[in-house]
Amino acid sequence: MADGNYLMTRPRVGISSCLLGEEVRYDGGHKRNPVLADILSDQVEWVPVCPEFEIGMDVPREPVRLVGERSAPRMIGEESGRDWTGKMELFCADRVEALSKLEIHGFVLKSRSPSCGLKVPVHDDEGVEAGETSGLFARILREKFPLLPIVEESELEDNKARERWMKKVRTAAIRQTAE
Repeated sequence: MADGNYLMTRPRVGISSCLLGEEVRYDGGHKRNPVLADILSDQVEWVPVCPEFEIGMDVPREPVRLVGERSAPRMIGEESGRDWTGKMELFCADRVEALSKLEIHGFVLKSRSPSCGLKVPVHDDEGVEAGETSGLFARILREKFPLLPIVEESELEDNKARERWMKKVRTAAIRQTAE
């Protein structure tokens, strides 16, 4: 689409579904963010993603946490001890590949989410917080798209930071369209 039509279309941006008000969280609720749902919705085409819901976890559901090594944490049910890691990693690889075909230009992730957060607590085998790592989906997303403008929703509360990020998204859209 190198004919200039990119100026007439909105950039396509992935987003954690709960930030748009979808009730997909472990507690059956959402984390609707008015800045994203009301202000940026006019500027971008959202592509909602909820890895936990999309792999078949119930709503509501048992909370999960990241456990083990920061470089390769496991996603474990807090009460049952069920290990969701393998199923989540398979899903993430497939979902990120599907996103590449949609030509996304940016991504907004839910902070502190064991699947979507960029900085998530990781616990040792006794349940003690032992540092930070990226959520399983966030890690695979960053590996597949190292140049993609990716942020957590909390980073977009500031007007200047939001405009800087949107400039990166628009630049990515223009660059991709010109190719």
